[in-house]
Amino acid sequence: MTRSRARFLRAQLRDASVLFQEFRGSLLFFALIVFGGGLLLHLFYTYPDSGQHPEFSRALYAAFSMIFFDIQLPYPRQTALQALYFIIPILGLAVAADGVLRFSGALLSKQARGQKWQTAMASTYKNHIIVCGIGKVGYRVILELQKFGRDIVAIEIDPEGRFVEKVKRLGVPLIIANARRSENIRQAGVERAQAIIACTNDELTNLDIALDAREINPEIIIVVRMFDSDLARRIESGFGIQTAISTSALTAPIFASAAMGLNVRHSFYVGEELLHLCEFAIQPGAALAGWDVSHLESELNLSVISYETDGSSCFHPDDSQALEAGSRILVLASLETLRKLRALNAPGG
Repeated sequence: MTRSRARFLRAQLRDASVLFQEFRGSLLFFALIVFGGGLLLHLFYTYPDSGQHPEFSRALYAAFSMIFFDIQLPYPRQTALQALYFIIPILGLAVAADGVLRFSGALLSKQARGQKWQTAMASTYKNHIIVCGIGKVGYRVILELQKFGRDIVAIEIDPEGRFVEKVKRLGVPLIIANARRSENIRQAGVERAQAIIACTNDELTNLDIALDAREINPEIIIVVRMFDSDLARRIESGFGIQTAISTSALTAPIFASAAMGLNVRHSFYVGEELLHLCEFAIQPGAALAGWDVSHLESELNLSVISYETDGSSCFHPDDSQALEAGSRILVLASLETLRKLRALNAPGG
């Protein structure tokens, strides 16, 4: 609850900051009227009885009050100052009324401000993460980043995209633009961002975004979605991009292992080796039944991540934990090791 309140307060402060930036012209003009009027009264106005000039603070207050027809200083004898008594209320009241009406309307209609507002919100972010491409992958990335409390700015080229409205409802500034154009990632604050994730469905677009981001901000962390494993490796080594993920290289082994009856949950590379998280249910009569965790890890060169039995689970079980029939284990291993483990887990294997 504390984190959600903090995020809500931070969002409201950003909202107010953007509003003041948007109306800074009106505010500056209003301040100029008050300050200029106060300065003129201080320098040229004289009290009828004493001939003295008013103090600057009193003259400033008199100019401010004059906007709302509250006259603090008696009507002057000087013709130039007499004109000032008409000019200040007319200009000041016009600027104040216009600013208040526009400010109130904008404050009450955040969803109707359009792209100008989304860009203005993005301009208040720092050390945030930019997500380019709001498809299935991009949307899920945003959900995961929000779990860590990170600030996010999104860019999507299709205003009618499936996840556009969902991202807006999450409170994430969403810029509808082509992220391949450097001015658009600048609008998302790439100079101030900690990282940029290019996860569109076009790997050339993702590469173009990554190179533009690196040119603008050499220190930014870049994550690129790729489909060709060879190209992904070249990008990592040749362009200094910290992470280049080849979607096909990760999903193909999962599909293949599923076809072989292996329950692979996730796959990822450690150096050049592809490892898999796979779940096994210990079968009655299998060679594995009765082994302990230490014996399994030493025999097959794998790691047991969790052990579950009777509805209770344990992460990183003790080496002496026996593998009982009907229990479930989650292991981290190569595909070849998983094949061996499946054979040992077969009844009578």
